[in-house]
Amino acid sequence: MNLLSVEGISKAYGEHVIFEPLSFGISKGQKIALIAKNGSGKTTILKIIAGQETPDAGLVNFRKGIQVSFLQQEPILDPKKTVEEIILASGNKTLEVIATYEKALLNPEDEEKYQEAFDAMEQHGAWDFETEYKQLLSKLKLDDLTLKVGSLSGGQKKRLALCSALLQKPDLLILDEPTNHLDLEMIEWMEAYFIKEKITLLMVTHDRYFLERVCNEIIELDEGNLYTYKGSYSYYLEKRAARIEQNETEAHKTKRHFSKELEWMRKQPKARTTKSKSRIDDFNAIKEKAQQLRNDQEVELEINMERLGSKMIEMHKVSKAFEDKVILKAFDYNFQRNDRIGIIGNNGTGKSTFLKLLTNQQQPDAGKIVRGETLKFGYYTQDGIAVKPGQKVIEVIQEYGEYIPLKKGRKISAQQLLERFLFDRKKQYDFVEKLSGGERKRLYLCSILIQNPNFLILDEPTNDLDIVTLNVLESFLMDFPGCLLVVSHDRYFMDKIVDHLFVFRGAGEIEDFPGNYSDFRVYEDPSMASDPPEKKPKSDWKNKEENKPSYENQRALKKLETEIAKFEAQKETIQNKFSSEALSPEEIKTLSIELKSTEEALEERTNAWLALSIEME
Repeated sequence: MNLLSVEGISKAYGEHVIFEPLSFGISKGQKIALIAKNGSGKTTILKIIAGQETPDAGLVNFRKGIQVSFLQQEPILDPKKTVEEIILASGNKTLEVIATYEKALLNPEDEEKYQEAFDAMEQHGAWDFETEYKQLLSKLKLDDLTLKVGSLSGGQKKRLALCSALLQKPDLLILDEPTNHLDLEMIEWMEAYFIKEKITLLMVTHDRYFLERVCNEIIELDEGNLYTYKGSYSYYLEKRAARIEQNETEAHKTKRHFSKELEWMRKQPKARTTKSKSRIDDFNAIKEKAQQLRNDQEVELEINMERLGSKMIEMHKVSKAFEDKVILKAFDYNFQRNDRIGIIGNNGTGKSTFLKLLTNQQQPDAGKIVRGETLKFGYYTQDGIAVKPGQKVIEVIQEYGEYIPLKKGRKISAQQLLERFLFDRKKQYDFVEKLSGGERKRLYLCSILIQNPNFLILDEPTNDLDIVTLNVLESFLMDFPGCLLVVSHDRYFMDKIVDHLFVFRGAGEIEDFPGNYSDFRVYEDPSMASDPPEKKPKSDWKNKEENKPSYENQRALKKLETEIAKFEAQKETIQNKFSSEALSPEEIKTLSIELKSTEEALEERTNAWLALSIEME
């Protein structure tokens, strides 16, 4: 059953076109993720469907009588209202009946009001819904309905907004970055809930595990075109790669054809015949097609890191509390070069305070923190970049200098660096306040990394970043030779980047776990494994950690993989050149020598990769 049809919607702000005519439909039972680069208008599309924005052209046709709920990235809630008032304002009539009944219970002397409330519960079939409602409040940890919204944390507000959206019993639930601000326990509950419930979803999310497990369809907005993939995230990745490979093959053929036509055009006299005019028209069509080669720039993060000394940070019996709330209790740890630590724990257990203690923004109540002389922090906070009115993108980077040092004594200009972070020359002169949330995060990340830190702290770095940027950030962090400390609710990101965890249990207890997040989940609950093992003691995980490949071996393996991919692409390019009919015997000979050299280099690196892989098993 079709719930809605999006027909030819487009949106622009002034001269800046966000997206041009887009069309797609949503049917009952679909769980769709919308994927696109930052700045492509994902949130705007969601807001248009939710009725919060109007398209410049096109329209959204809804099936008659359907209910749509929208969970915004940053929920807008009245700070003066209580949790209960927000929930009742969701518009569910049965909730109002339940609220009236519960108030009648508080005044049992008024038998008439109690009877009226009781009868209303019967008429609306509210008894089962009351049980469901109470369970939902409990699962979302919204037990105190008297709390004012203004006193809630970001995570509590997100849970309240989610509760309100679900209680509307929508036919279509629209979710904009639903996992932002939620702790891992809540993300996993929500994931399980959406997998189980027969609910229609349209979402934008960077959480790739959430995408994989919840969604059964992916819609990608790429270079102004929509592509639909009926399957999971991993299916999408596979089919997208095949599509891009096919497009690039066709584009290279078109480019070769264009080169030949361009050569012919240059040889033509000014007076053209009717016959050549037809070919000129064909040339213009080919030119347009040849210029449609993918602009798949990647963020290139190659910064000159400050020299690391022998001492990083030593924490000796560090304690910290706020009144009765204990954050740290006699905590000891000596940070080592190449440490790659993830920090996990429920909201409110002290993760952000721990980072502030490390960076000297707060002082411990007891114990001491010793920092090395060469230590240089790069601290990416959840607050993001401080936007100055009237400041342009390039001016943010120029505050650190017109030229930025790279490795091996090289340097690049501020303009060139921004281009590496996918800000083209035109975008560099946009005002920062006009950037999308993801673009601001990308700019903020750029401003942190160009300061050449050797101890990098990332507090929720993946929020608002698109998946393209996330993949490149992960590649950079895997090569980062300094100390890395990450607080993140992005399980995929944590699994890829860190090799052990600080688990904040609350009440000052911090457990050092030797493994990534998926290891930890299996350790906590063996049933989470695909082949559930017996519950293992933590000592076994430590032994596993001791046998893990060294960081240097992991870097060497990754470097070989990069080189193999490069030589495979080079080999394919040379082989494609042989298809040209215009090659001279000399050119064929040169290409043959080049192909043989490339194949030898490829074989050498493949053998090295295989040997190292066996050694690391």
